[in-house]
Amino acid sequence: MFQALVLEKEPAFRAEVRAVDESFLPEGDVTVAVEYSTLNYKDALAITNRSPVVRSWPMVAGIDGAGTVLESSAPQWKPGDPFVLNGFGVGETHKGCLAGKARLKSQWLVRRPAAFTARQAMAIGTAGYTAMLCVLALERQGLRPGAGEVLVTGATGGVGSVAVALLAKLGHQVVAATGKAAEADYLKALGATAVIDRNELSAPGKPLQKERWAGVVDAVGSHTLANACAQTRYGGAVAACGLAQGMDFPATVAPFILRGVALLGVDSVMAPMARREEAWSRLARDLDPQLLERITTEVGLGEAVEAAQKLMAGQVRGRIVVKTGG
Repeated sequence: MFQALVLEKEPAFRAEVRAVDESFLPEGDVTVAVEYSTLNYKDALAITNRSPVVRSWPMVAGIDGAGTVLESSAPQWKPGDPFVLNGFGVGETHKGCLAGKARLKSQWLVRRPAAFTARQAMAIGTAGYTAMLCVLALERQGLRPGAGEVLVTGATGGVGSVAVALLAKLGHQVVAATGKAAEADYLKALGATAVIDRNELSAPGKPLQKERWAGVVDAVGSHTLANACAQTRYGGAVAACGLAQGMDFPATVAPFILRGVALLGVDSVMAPMARREEAWSRLARDLDPQLLERITTEVGLGEAVEAAQKLMAGQVRGRIVVKTGG
């Protein structure tokens, strides 16, 4: 028996930590011991039933996991191998990693870089891995240090915090947008050179505005994304990966056809393995592990439901790591 955060739909929705055994796990060719998981925005949506994230019931929450392989029928994985898992529908259509054990498909697993412990890997999690995918997308579009200011929206969130730290470490001049003025010192400690109020970006704006940003990492969407595009400099790029403000995009084509701005969609859930491995390799090289402690709060599995509620209420900064194993 082991503990798992189980989501059930009938007779009414509930999220509770309870004991289950391996017969509760789905099919898969690798069984793993999950040492740590994490709470991402999508996890919080599922646990609080705020959005139809879960597609199969009952579900074990947790789209991320890190630990070691227990059993494997896949030749590329053997017992004791350290792994990281992000996405692939885990926690949505396949029982996830907010549990002591999980059964997964071998092709979903990434070998955990030696630079990171399981806890550090989950301090990064999908949020940090997505931030790295955004940085890689901007680099492929030509962004280089010295090009000008780079905007990060939703900067105190998981994606934003890691994006600020990564971009600053790479030598970029980072401007962090947040609705939490009291967190300015936190953001500057991560490497932001300036902090602006998110209200400067969150209201409807003109189709073209004064050029400012050489690049943007946006985890917010809606008017914030539209204004970020309208303020991006000629030939600049915007990496869009989130929808905290909304799924809508109330913009015009003006920034794209008059300034050559590139809008880059970044998906972390089904990203191909080569891109995942590149992202984790770069995280091992470019992310200061000591900064992870600054952005991370650890909770136990029994505290995960309450922590998800706080995340949805905007009462969390940075990353929440959940200790799932013994």
